[in-house]
Amino acid sequence: MLLSEALELLAEHGSEAKILAGGQSLVPAMNFRLGRFGVLVDLNRVEELAYIRHEGSELRIGAMTRQREIEVSALVRERVPLLAAATRMVAHLPIRTRGTIGGSLSHADPAAEYPAVVLALEGVLVLQSRKGMRRVPARDFFLGLFTTAVQPDEILVEVQLPVAERGQGFAFDEVSRRQGDFAIVGVAAAITVGGGRISGARLSACGVGEVALRLNAAEGVLIGREPAPDVFQEAASVAAASVEPRSDLHADAEYRRRMVASLVRRVASRAARAAVEEGR
Repeated sequence: MLLSEALELLAEHGSEAKILAGGQSLVPAMNFRLGRFGVLVDLNRVEELAYIRHEGSELRIGAMTRQREIEVSALVRERVPLLAAATRMVAHLPIRTRGTIGGSLSHADPAAEYPAVVLALEGVLVLQSRKGMRRVPARDFFLGLFTTAVQPDEILVEVQLPVAERGQGFAFDEVSRRQGDFAIVGVAAAITVGGGRISGARLSACGVGEVALRLNAAEGVLIGREPAPDVFQEAASVAAASVEPRSDLHADAEYRRRMVASLVRRVASRAARAAVEEGR
């Protein structure tokens, strides 16, 4: 199938149609009768949506690129190390072998790793319909629980992420009940250090709300400060106070707040250390 054919099907069937990418979330939902759709538009043979390319200051990844391809890509490790680090924590190998980056982002599970990554990197999501193409910043893409800016006649076709620059460091970590489970809490960090001070900081978290979110207040604590343990501890405390997680069968709200603090301190410190090394 060509991308143009898939777009024609979506335009014809509208909200009755559902896109099938890797199927690692959609197929179980259908098996449990949690979703029923009149038409499935299978993108698995749309080869033009599976690629990893470095163009200028961006790494461009086709939406049908398998998570396993991202995991083993030297280009991803070198140019967007945060994505590489987070991908290693996505589920289990069989799932990563079938799952796609576009499918994960479009599903918008609040506990998934990729939404936090694209937020921390301030990536751009490219959407296409039969009428044309539009670019949506990550901050505007995730609208609510399992809800994104993708319209019924659109397909997420590409993820655009800035490549790492000198003086930048990145880190991702999460807490889960078992390795491969969805994160109870996960935190991504992108830190820039220059002249012995933190000149840029982006922190995001998954598992603490209906969508992945930026930890703006904690970022503000870090900017202009020396990368020191007490600074990271202050940012961690501010981050924990800024989130309003819910309790569920996996963890209560207070535990999640404590994990936000622990992970922010850990990943901010690690990212800053990497930034100092990269700047030398």
